[in-house]
Amino acid sequence: MQIVLLTAIGVGAATVIGAIIGFIFKKISHAFSDIVMSFAAGIMLAAAIVGLILPSLEYGGKFSIVVTIAGIFAGAACVSVLDKLVPHMHNIIETEDQKSDAFHKVMLFVTAIAMHNLPEGIAAGVGFGTEDVGKAIVIAGGIALQNIPEGMIIIAPMLSAGISLKKSLLYAMFTGAFEVLGTFIGYFATGISRAVLPFALAFAGGTMLYIISDEMIPETHAHGHERGATYALLIGFCVMLIMDFVI
Repeated sequence: MQIVLLTAIGVGAATVIGAIIGFIFKKISHAFSDIVMSFAAGIMLAAAIVGLILPSLEYGGKFSIVVTIAGIFAGAACVSVLDKLVPHMHNIIETEDQKSDAFHKVMLFVTAIAMHNLPEGIAAGVGFGTEDVGKAIVIAGGIALQNIPEGMIIIAPMLSAGISLKKSLLYAMFTGAFEVLGTFIGYFATGISRAVLPFALAFAGGTMLYIISDEMIPETHAHGHERGATYALLIGFCVMLIMDFVI
């Protein structure tokens, strides 16, 4: 349980770390952030397949393929519903120049990031249901790595809206808290009954696949650095495979 707690805090704190980096290096280029996020996307992609979906098939029993596919689509549908409730991160950033109420804009921004962090946290927590602590930590590490460039991106709009650095970091901490909450939800969901583990693993894998395809890849391919982003994704994918093989 202590490892889960430390992992949850680490995953949630990654957004704040990214926000601090974004404040220190205010002129972070799109090329750099795209490469880092693509690398994280590659790690998350491998984690979703090797760490979540394949174990779902392994633990699923007689109807494993049905349970796994159902879980994948259920996870994707969950994130899709969240997208309907709150806008994509890049859609909020694009409205930064519009003349709207600054506080409302920041709240919308923070809510969007927080809501999208919840299923990521669930994916991190579900990994511990397999009792393979090493692999679960690797999965959580990949998610945490993705949160760093996300934190780097969100700090600038809040500061430009007139929000103080202290409050901006508090808002970033608030979004990270949803990641911590999601981690515990995922962990306790699999701990209640081993019967839900295959579906929960696939559900978490589906949320990650959706986020990678719908948010991370489009964001990293929107600034003219597609080739570098693609290679960074491949490198991240291979790094995760190596870590999984070694562990």
